[in-house]
Amino acid sequence: MSTRSKHHTVPLSVLLKRELENERIERPEIVHGQASQSKKGEDFTLLKTECQRVVGDGISTYSVFGLFDGHNGSAAAIYSKENLLNNVLGAIPSDLNRDEWVAALPRALVAGFVKTDKDFQEQAQRSGTTATFVIIEGWVITVASVGDSRCILEPAEGGIYYLSADHRLDCNEEERERITSSGGEVGRLNTGGGAEIGPLRCWPGGLCLSRSIGDMDVGEFVVPVPYVKQVKLSTAGGRLIISSDGVWDALTAETAFDCCREMPVDAAAAQIVKEALQAKGLRDDTTCIVIDILPQEKPASLLPAPKKLGKGVFKSMFRRKSSESSSHVDKEYIEPDVMEELFEEGSAMLSERLDTKYPLCNMFRLFTCAVCQVEMKPGEGVSIHYGSSNPGRMRPWDGPFLCLSCQEKKEAMEGKRLSGDIIVEVTSHLSAISIF
Repeated sequence: MSTRSKHHTVPLSVLLKRELENERIERPEIVHGQASQSKKGEDFTLLKTECQRVVGDGISTYSVFGLFDGHNGSAAAIYSKENLLNNVLGAIPSDLNRDEWVAALPRALVAGFVKTDKDFQEQAQRSGTTATFVIIEGWVITVASVGDSRCILEPAEGGIYYLSADHRLDCNEEERERITSSGGEVGRLNTGGGAEIGPLRCWPGGLCLSRSIGDMDVGEFVVPVPYVKQVKLSTAGGRLIISSDGVWDALTAETAFDCCREMPVDAAAAQIVKEALQAKGLRDDTTCIVIDILPQEKPASLLPAPKKLGKGVFKSMFRRKSSESSSHVDKEYIEPDVMEELFEEGSAMLSERLDTKYPLCNMFRLFTCAVCQVEMKPGEGVSIHYGSSNPGRMRPWDGPFLCLSCQEKKEAMEGKRLSGDIIVEVTSHLSAISIF
């Protein structure tokens, strides 16, 4: 009887084919187009499809798209376009694998937005900007947003999903309550005699948005902390539309997708802008980015019309990823057939947004400021839980930690402005709230 092993050898050509197929599953083709009509010249876009980072012995690629709709000048939009990505990447440790990097993005986006706002305000510029920022890594889409530009998604399976939040005070009751509870005021423009006109605004300043980057003249109640949503597409792909309010003031999400059905991305973006102008005219800068996320080797010109789904299918198709789902999945034989929601958070409180649970917390550098990434000397690390409404939870070793400058920024955004006396008080407590 032969003692030869019963294991079958696999030809090299078969192994290579399997690797190629896995790469095709993990790496979609990203194609994009944009169109715009300018009224004030304050809309700016960021389009980067071949960003690279080192992962072990290899290179991982990802794509970045940003739309910045400025107001009261273009300085904040230009500054955000040039600096936001670097600030986000600077908040992510360099030695993470692919899955860890994707998991670290939501917190890094919060830190990057706040740092961009803080650095820009130090230039004493008075302009502000919305920001809708999209990072695509494999089939995972992560969107961070402040303001009233929007990012919407139509997966190949059908349905329309909002991946951004609208921070107009007119349509966001939670934001109105946040501002008033922090000491700000929300109301319409008073023309005298009790008559009020126009949209709801935040006072002082009169901005109709509750979140933005910049806007140092409207006070700290308008915050740069973004709403973040992260989803994983099925390998069938989908189409993203990112547009400024010049589009959404004229078109619904359904109209935007329907008017460009099966068009290539450049033509689709142009058609959406055209439809918006026909509906409302050129009242504001009107910008649109269309992104198709496609299986490799699929024609990049069009996405098929979405399938008609039966009752109840939408809910099951867009589900949260189960914490019990196995990580040991044979990707060669099992492809994801549903779109999964991986993360969603919109709180404006930094203590909630920067606080991460084990094991995610171990990815981040503990001895640097969680926002600006500056290294802190002994005695300078202030816990993000300092001044929390739940003081029993706060312990001297509870991180993450902020430098004193970013702690002042946090306190101001929460309506706890630091006077000279309070700064002295905080300093005197550093030994109690420091990790050093």
